[in-house]
Amino acid sequence: QVQLVESGGGLVQPGGSLRLACSPSERIFSFNHMGWYRQAPGKQRELVATLSNGGITDYADSVKGRFTISRDNAKNTVYLQMNSLNAEDTAVYYCNAVRILPYKRFDYWGQGTQVTVSS
Repeated sequence: QVQLVESGGGLVQPGGSLRLACSPSERIFSFNHMGWYRQAPGKQRELVATLSNGGITDYADSVKGRFTISRDNAKNTVYLQMNSLNAEDTAVYYCNAVRILPYKRFDYWGQGTQVTVSS
């Protein structure tokens, strides 16, 4: 079973920065793409950013220009650099890895890491 280990969450003041990290138990390139989702209290889980095998990135409009998704192949880790954080970014952040096979899609999830933006 694929495991995704997340780290880097915490409490930060508005305007501050955090970097989340996600290390899968299998090689990053064994997945078609990886990404980050978040879920705030009382809200549905939403896409934050994705990074494809080919290096294509996609971001939610609410984080464009503030968040950056990247990977370190040597460390087999995907990162989410979050800058200019505000209260609306408070949520549990989940790492996601997707493997697409003929007629089947497999989604793997991390345990989630809490990000709280508050003064």
